Amino acid sequence: MEQRLSLVTLGVKDLAKARAFYEALGWSGARQPDDEVCFFQAGAIVFGLWTALGGYGAPGVELAYNVRTPSEVATTLHEAERAGATIVRPADVAPWGGTTGAFADPDGYVWEVAHNPEWTITNDGSVHL
Repeated sequence: MEQRLSLVTLGVKDLAKARAFYEALGWSGARQPDDEVCFFQAGAIVFGLWTALGGYGAPGVELAYNVRTPSEVATTLHEAERAGATIVRPADVAPWGGTTGAFADPDGYVWEVAHNPEWTITNDGSVHL
């Protein structure tokens, strides 16, 4: 697992209100594929707002590590488990077309490991919508 972070997602109660807040701060270019999630490019990472976050047991925030191929999801989850993580969701095909799984660190913070075929990961690990 490379030493990098791909995505920080905050659980929100009202997606429209949260998106409007960040846009009022001057953020732009939001991508909202549905009524549950919204993404902003934030430098080399992606910042997300998600109404369904609580369903995975995250304490209001979920971190993500995006990989370059679907098979890397299971490999990275295995590496995390060997390091002492608990697998929260095994690698599986997601309804949105990618591959995803998740692990929790020893303090319970959830990291999603995902391959999103529509996002680009550069050689330095930067993620771009």
